Amino acid sequence: MIFSVLIPLLLACFIPFISKIKRTIHTGIFVLFIPLVIFIYFVQFIGTDFQPERYTYQWIPSLGINFDFYLDGLSLLFALLISGIGTLVVLYSIYYLDRSERLGHFYVYLLMFMSAMLGVVLSDNVFVLYTFWELTSISSFLLIGYWHFKEKSRYGALKSMMITIFGGLSMFGGFVLLSTITGTTSIRAMIANAGIILDNPYMPLALGFILLGAFTKSAQFPFHIWLPDAMEAPTPVSAYLHSATMVKAGLYLVARFSPVFSGFEWFFIIVSLTGIVTLCWASYMAVHQTDLKAILAFSTISQLGMIMAMLGFGTGAAVFAALFHILNHATFKGSMFMVAGTVDHETGTRDIRKLGGLYTFMPMTATLALFGTFSMAGIPLPFLNGFYSKELFFESTLDLPEGAHAITGFLVEAIPYLAVLGSIFTFVYSLYFLFGTFGGKPQLDQLAKKPHEAPFGMLLSPIILVLGVILIGLFPNAVNGTFIAYAAEAVYGEEVIKDVHFWHGLSPAFQMSLVVVGLGALLVATRTKWNRIYQVIPGKWSINKAYDAIMTKLDAWTKNVTTFYMTGSLRLYMALILSTILIVTAGFMFTTGGLTIDTSNLAPVSGVEITVALVITAAAIGTIFAKRNVAAILIVGVAGYGVALLFVIYRAPDLALTQLVVETVSVALFLLCFYHLPNLKKRTDPLRTKAVNAFVSVGFGALVTLVSISAHSSDWFGTISDYFLETSHSLGGGDNVVNVILVDMRGLDTLFEIAVLGIAVLAIYTLIKLKTDKGEK
Repeated sequence: MIFSVLIPLLLACFIPFISKIKRTIHTGIFVLFIPLVIFIYFVQFIGTDFQPERYTYQWIPSLGINFDFYLDGLSLLFALLISGIGTLVVLYSIYYLDRSERLGHFYVYLLMFMSAMLGVVLSDNVFVLYTFWELTSISSFLLIGYWHFKEKSRYGALKSMMITIFGGLSMFGGFVLLSTITGTTSIRAMIANAGIILDNPYMPLALGFILLGAFTKSAQFPFHIWLPDAMEAPTPVSAYLHSATMVKAGLYLVARFSPVFSGFEWFFIIVSLTGIVTLCWASYMAVHQTDLKAILAFSTISQLGMIMAMLGFGTGAAVFAALFHILNHATFKGSMFMVAGTVDHETGTRDIRKLGGLYTFMPMTATLALFGTFSMAGIPLPFLNGFYSKELFFESTLDLPEGAHAITGFLVEAIPYLAVLGSIFTFVYSLYFLFGTFGGKPQLDQLAKKPHEAPFGMLLSPIILVLGVILIGLFPNAVNGTFIAYAAEAVYGEEVIKDVHFWHGLSPAFQMSLVVVGLGALLVATRTKWNRIYQVIPGKWSINKAYDAIMTKLDAWTKNVTTFYMTGSLRLYMALILSTILIVTAGFMFTTGGLTIDTSNLAPVSGVEITVALVITAAAIGTIFAKRNVAAILIVGVAGYGVALLFVIYRAPDLALTQLVVETVSVALFLLCFYHLPNLKKRTDPLRTKAVNAFVSVGFGALVTLVSISAHSSDWFGTISDYFLETSHSLGGGDNVVNVILVDMRGLDTLFEIAVLGIAVLAIYTLIKLKTDKGEK
């Protein structure tokens, strides 16, 4: 299992070398087989006899952090989407991206993202999941900013990373709380201890943190603003990240942790309300867009909101509908993004105001758009998979759970109406996209180049996705019974509905669909008459403006902070670093009882030791008053050699020899360097500066002294010396315990220490041999 996650990341290392031969063979041809093999691997798990599987690979077992991969119905659904859609996206990119592009960079980023997403959906360890989660943010940042020479691409990439990483850090806080509450890092174990979590007073805080991570990643209102700007990425990136994978990571997170939090009524309130508001607002705003990918971006946000709302409902029917729609959305939305990219590729524009009448020039592309938009609109036709999940969505809104809060009762009454409202605008933007692009009269004078049908290779991927739309529509139970039902069972905890049929009579859900089609058709026909409403709602109000204002203020504040301490003064840097260590460490020691002084087990101090200690102290103080460089260096050397003498007194010859070598090399190096520098001058620092210097030096010295005494006096951990004494002969083959530790048990540390000493010796030798020219300073 771990190979399916890490293979894309490992093979990405070879892409830069493969891309060197892009003049003859497109790099995507080599990359194509990677997601295809992974997809075939996961296909073998599909079947009516599916059983969850768990795989464990040790990483940091002492902290309970291992590569624990758990394949159940939910993770299998997402793994199939990630690898399957990934294969089609790579195939599409072969014809979309020219060989003159930086293909090595593109496919490295893409494979990095693929590994990250597979790691997110397969990880059972929360901290491993978080690691992969942040890797998706980093790799998506690189993909969105792939055309970095465009200002909009850089802006969109930074915006997406800022918002999603903010949510990711919040999610990490929730994971820490859950791990602390349950004493485990396993998601399965957390689900098993859901009762303990629900009874803990920190549960609402953990829920809020995790939902914040999910909402930012899945572009829920008001965090949705990053997704439209991310459309500056190449179309293969949009089709992969923003329709089938990355934006659905938040949905996966909510689905995975819903067994833990679904018993909490506020989970229903927050998730359902956020999802339904996102559905209505994004579908409404999609009709106002003029860029094809912007229309699809807001339509994606609206669909994500619908799925999020169903996950919030928490009923078996709602969970099944949500997971079914995740699959359906990936098929029709992935094809629509590819259609938009094809139109842009063949006409030179995505501005729907300049398009129209393209059905005559691009009939195959228009046919694909027809199936995709009609499925997205939820038009009641038996060969469109979007209608089935849309009708299941309407059914789930009519059977919402009751609750004790008044707001729950309000949502139970209002959500069905809001669902219809959002679906009406979904119908409108779907037909707006279709007829605005392919209907009406051609405007050839507005296009950068004369349109023509795209090559078959570019159409192959959307054709496969549209075939998926049709086949799932004709045979919905072929996918439901084999893996969708198992995914729903993994979320809901019990077996849920498996049979889906087109006709159920004039049910309330079907009547809601008829209302959507009727009112949606009316709004489509009269769109030019009511389009001015956008001047009022939202009017001048914009969440993007709020984001820009916040970022501007944040930039100004951070600039002021940075200007305060980045002055170029080494003294200030050291004062800030040492003061921070002093305050934080001392405060932590005093508040946690770490300060311990035990004099019961001390050896007597001889006069020789006292004399050497006084000499070291005098030498340290003497450096302050030295007026010449050479004198200061020699006095520092006296302190160092005094420490070596203490090691001799304490019968530690190895340490004494090491100290002597290091001190000798250091003194020689300092003498060679400082000999050519001007002599020390009497400092005329103001009293404030002297006070700060005294506080830092005396305080830090006192801190080190207290830490040393406390470390010697405390007995918090068992000593490791007995282990070395017992195993030095059997493991290291020697009776000199110190030598065995240095050479065998800590051999790697010793190797690096020797390397450092070797570098220092070479540096000194170079300085000695260096001969400067007469005019060189």
